[in-house]
Amino acid sequence: MKRYKSLFFKFFNFCIAATLLVSCGVYNKYERPDVNTTGLIRDVISDVDTLVVQDTASFGNLPWRSVFTDPQLRVLIEQGLEKNTNLLNAALTVEMYETMLKAAKLAFLPAIQFGQQANMASISTLYTDPSATTRAYTLPVSASWTLDLFGNILSQKRSTQMKLLGYKDYQMAVRAQVVGGVANAYYTLLMLDEQLRISTEMSAMAKETWEMMKLQYNLGRVRSTGVQSAEASYLSMLTQANEFKRQIRATENALSLLIGQAGQQIPRSTLAEQYLPSEFSTGCGVALLMNRPDVHNAEMNLAACFHDVQTARAQFYPNITIGASAAFTNSNGNVNPGKWLLSLFGSLTQPIFQRGALTANLKVSKFKYEQAFNTWQNAILSAGNEVSNALVNYNSFDANSKLEAQRIEILKKNVEDTKALYKSSGSSYLEVLTAETQLLSAQLNKASDDFSKMQSVVSLYTALGGGGK
Repeated sequence: MKRYKSLFFKFFNFCIAATLLVSCGVYNKYERPDVNTTGLIRDVISDVDTLVVQDTASFGNLPWRSVFTDPQLRVLIEQGLEKNTNLLNAALTVEMYETMLKAAKLAFLPAIQFGQQANMASISTLYTDPSATTRAYTLPVSASWTLDLFGNILSQKRSTQMKLLGYKDYQMAVRAQVVGGVANAYYTLLMLDEQLRISTEMSAMAKETWEMMKLQYNLGRVRSTGVQSAEASYLSMLTQANEFKRQIRATENALSLLIGQAGQQIPRSTLAEQYLPSEFSTGCGVALLMNRPDVHNAEMNLAACFHDVQTARAQFYPNITIGASAAFTNSNGNVNPGKWLLSLFGSLTQPIFQRGALTANLKVSKFKYEQAFNTWQNAILSAGNEVSNALVNYNSFDANSKLEAQRIEILKKNVEDTKALYKSSGSSYLEVLTAETQLLSAQLNKASDDFSKMQSVVSLYTALGGGGK
């Protein structure tokens, strides 16, 4: 009998050793695949060349307080980071996956169970005491441990770790969106305030022109059509001012919702008081892989799919479980006091035929890995496009703003000269209205270009992975 036991254990050990050798490839760790980031960001001047970046510094690495220096804007951003609903939910999602990761780590430990059993039995005959009873009790304790020799549990734990990192990236992405969203809404309010101020001043100017036209009409110098055109122009500017007021109210409500409060008036400064950086460093292309939360999230999803492939491959190997049990029992009342009953057990389950389920699961896992790789590559290209667009937009709107400033100075002089000529009958009422309309358009365009330039800074900061502490 001892000989058979010896042969059995030798055979069992040989099977385990052979399987361990076969499963050496299961414990693979994720390594980042090669990716080409050369020429990822286009040059803002050349139409064909790409920007060659030598330094590793990045505008996106700056804390948001160093980028947005307006004190009132800082207060709004801090409130948004504290109360924004989407950001709070993202933090809860991270906590959920941290809990799941703790459970995945505990899967390596043995499972221990404790129970108790007791019963009383009475057997009555003509020769026994009817009140005699038999008392039986058992206090069992059992423990079982699944040996993760083939990386099944390990791969699942690593996959959960990658998903947790991915959701942390999602949390940072939402944080960047909150910072950028609050800044954009704030600058929108400043632009609308400036456009409302311009429209109000131009309304007063248009009313003055209308009064002048009426006076000229009473003197018989112009026809009624000139007075009508001047009045229509004045009413048009009043309508435009009312539209700006409506947009201001709607933007205030949207910003209030973003920072987690009921719609209300937003305290703010003016567009002319803003100062934003004008020189930027995009860093090297590889920096986007680390700074951009969405790009890093795509890579963590790729890593999770990699470990899912390892888990699917581990399903082909045996499942080995060992355990032990102990029970303190009186053996149905036959032993008093009770004694300990000890036992050891082990099992090895090798899947042989699962109707193609294991093979299909492995193939599907590999397909998902390829999809995740394609998504990651596209995320990198999209990040490069966003940085390129933000740089081009900033330079374009900055140039337009400077040109509009020159145009405004010329048109102001043109309005003054046209009115002077009109009073001396040197020009028509139509020339006066045209000059005022062109000045209004140039001033509104200048405010819009200044806002778009600020918006480009926000977009560039976000595109480079900004929004941190």
